[in-house]
Amino acid sequence: MKTIVVLILSTFFSFSFPTKQTPKAIHVEVSGKGKPIILIPGFTVPGEVWNPLVKELENNYECHVVTLAGFGGKAPIEFPWLPKVNESLHSYITDNNLENVTVIGHSLGGTIATWLASRDQSKVSNIVIVDALPATGALMFPNYNPDSLSYDSPYNKQQLAMNDEQFEQMATAMSQGMSLNKSAQEDIKTWIIKADRKTYVYGYTDYLKLDLREDLKNITIPTTIIAATKPYGKDMVTKTYNDQYANLKDYNFILADDAAHFIMLDQPDWFLDTVNTVLSPQ
Repeated sequence: MKTIVVLILSTFFSFSFPTKQTPKAIHVEVSGKGKPIILIPGFTVPGEVWNPLVKELENNYECHVVTLAGFGGKAPIEFPWLPKVNESLHSYITDNNLENVTVIGHSLGGTIATWLASRDQSKVSNIVIVDALPATGALMFPNYNPDSLSYDSPYNKQQLAMNDEQFEQMATAMSQGMSLNKSAQEDIKTWIIKADRKTYVYGYTDYLKLDLREDLKNITIPTTIIAATKPYGKDMVTKTYNDQYANLKDYNFILADDAAHFIMLDQPDWFLDTVNTVLSPQ
């Protein structure tokens, strides 16, 4: 009788009090069949931004669409955020036995693609970088020093202290500079507002601290960089990319005319055609 009671109690507690799971750094949805492609969105952006491209690719490729922790309604994780995201993506490729992987990344996603391709024994065979730099912080700070950037900064405190109205005003202003498309601007604004606030603030610090310019020397696989010409113009954009990617041995550089940062939303048809051309067998 005692044994039966113990078994009943253990069963009750096992079903009534499930173990709390640790939030994941990445969330991946898989569709299609063929050679694997990992699609990584930019900062605050959910994987759904890739839906039109996935619809185009999934007949010939196995598409692994990523959403990062803290964005797109996904639970946040502990900090530092970006190193955990990077390592999780590296582990995802290994754990799922993905070989000859193409990684397509926009903005932060493009920077992560660069990081993945530069790792020892990388399984990545091709990267497509969409409006992304290896060291965004170096572009923003004249005397750039990653070690000087910290979570506990006046700017970060100010952002954390913003009320919802103030944060929405900031998100509106930012979205207007990221796309020429009014509808897309609303989407971008919504993604920013829905992002976990601490991930938005501290995660961006992680992003600015990342400097991959030396790591570029390790990349020997085919690399395509697609850069928007708006609002800075072709000459300035070309110079910026040439400077930042100076250590990359070889890459195909494509300028996206009449597009701001979200190239895939400003020039969707052109973007689909360009990616198809890049992926097509030579």
